[in-house]
Amino acid sequence: MADPLELTPLGLTPSQTVGPFLAIGLPWPDGPEVVPPGTSGEILIGGTVLDGAGDPVPDALVESWQADPRGGFTHPADPRSTAGSPAFRGFGRCPTDPDGNYRLVTVKPGPLPTPDGGVEAPHLDISVFGRGLLDRVVTRLYFADESQANAEDPVLAALPPERAETLVAARTERGYRFDIRLQGPNETVFFDV
Repeated sequence: MADPLELTPLGLTPSQTVGPFLAIGLPWPDGPEVVPPGTSGEILIGGTVLDGAGDPVPDALVESWQADPRGGFTHPADPRSTAGSPAFRGFGRCPTDPDGNYRLVTVKPGPLPTPDGGVEAPHLDISVFGRGLLDRVVTRLYFADESQANAEDPVLAALPPERAETLVAARTERGYRFDIRLQGPNETVFFDV
């Protein structure tokens, strides 16, 4: 007869929700700092992750990926790459606090070229992981003070104006505020990637 106190290793749980691995498998050593503290042009981006009832989500994780101020990514395949630059990582992760708030320290990215020769407005790619989600949800954060570039952005232009507004972060004294609404009224636009 097997010893009831002996633990038998179990396989991974099915892919049903982000589940128990959120806090175990997703920490990032540099956390919410896309750039080191004190970097020239440093800005704060923060906000609250809200559920369908408008309540804060205290156990979500917000992840960002972005270009540097010149429009280059930290990737060797990007000819504008800043790979190896200690002043720019391009990636950040921040768990929400008990009030559903997150904060990222970064710099404003530059515009990006499109395959057809156009230009995308400066933006951050944002992913949210959290309870009840089968997979991450993906959105973009655009900047309110880039109104001309935003007006010409092909992604924003493809959305009805009231939906595009959910992707624009409001200017604050030290940076930008971007609340993420997972469902309900004024739900943030999410992309199928």
